[in-house]
Amino acid sequence: MRFIGVKTAMLAAGLMLAGAGQAAPQAPAAPPPATAATPAASTAAPAATAATTAGVKATPAAATPAANDPLLSMDGAPPMKPTAGIGQPVDREIGLQPQVTKNGERAARFHNHWLVPTITAISILVLVLLLLVMVRFNRRSNPTPSKTAHNTLIEVVWTLVPVLILVVLAIPSIGLLQAQFNPPPKNAITLKVTGNQWYWTYSYPDNGGFEITSNLLKEKDEVAPGERARTDEDGPRLLAVDNRVVLPVGVPIRLQTTSADVIHSWAIPAFWIKLDAVPGRLNETSFTIEKPGLYFGQCSELCGPKHAYMPIAVEAVPLDVYNKWVVAKGGKVAGAAEPAAAAPADANASAPADANATAPAGPTAGNAATPAPVTNQAATANPAGAGNTGN
Repeated sequence: MRFIGVKTAMLAAGLMLAGAGQAAPQAPAAPPPATAATPAASTAAPAATAATTAGVKATPAAATPAANDPLLSMDGAPPMKPTAGIGQPVDREIGLQPQVTKNGERAARFHNHWLVPTITAISILVLVLLLLVMVRFNRRSNPTPSKTAHNTLIEVVWTLVPVLILVVLAIPSIGLLQAQFNPPPKNAITLKVTGNQWYWTYSYPDNGGFEITSNLLKEKDEVAPGERARTDEDGPRLLAVDNRVVLPVGVPIRLQTTSADVIHSWAIPAFWIKLDAVPGRLNETSFTIEKPGLYFGQCSELCGPKHAYMPIAVEAVPLDVYNKWVVAKGGKVAGAAEPAAAAPADANASAPADANATAPAGPTAGNAATPAPVTNQAATANPAGAGNTGN
């Protein structure tokens, strides 16, 4: 009996061990239903992640232009090409450039309708008088000259007529001079210009204070390997620059000029602007551009051996394009700081209850509010040459 009991116990123990051995391999077979459910959850997770990522990408695209944005092409300014006869000199042309500011239009009318006719009339009168004297009062026609010493009528006429002419011209001239130095309105955008030997530095104090440096673009036979040479799309020879100034149309501009070394002069003929840049002083005037376009100018004060290599190029664009350009340059749009700061508070106030679903959007929104820094220098790789920084 004892043998049977021991045998029975050993048999039972063997069956238990055999059952455990069979259960172990079957353990992975149980999870398949759970595993089948898991991929569904995993599939849903990437879908949600993709949706979140898609939403994240949409936000910075609106705040910071993409790498292929046309605002970042060429010199970092909107891709505007020069127009023949507009904003630049024309070979064999006589007269003023087409004006695109109120003061410029007023000055052009004064020049064309008052000064030129008056000067022409005076020149013709003097020429007629000279011819008359040569014909009537030469020795052959008048062998016995008159001994008249004074003629009251003639003396009164030649005294009063010039005075009247000067008064007639002085009235519109003084009005134009006053208009050129009217203080800018409060909504004016400030452009600070600093003259250097021999290039320009531009600062935008009202848009975050970012700066750009503008140098002459050299010709193809003057550039070193790796440098960008001037093309026809950049502008005329000796007027094209690597970094153009961008200003909005229809918005008053407060122009401030100074110099880092000697006296320069910032002049754009199409704006009727010529303002000296004097070391240690800050000169100021204002103007409003009325027509979009590309306008060229030069330094108009003899400032050294490379005075002729300080060109100016200004792009006048609509205000919305200007604001996008400011953001692309790393600046900020005036008046946009307050809404940007209030946006996260509004987002948090309206956040859904599911914190896990909205957690990834928090840091991304913060990154989207702060645009990535963008270099203010154009990709010209022009380290030296006439009008370049450091020379």
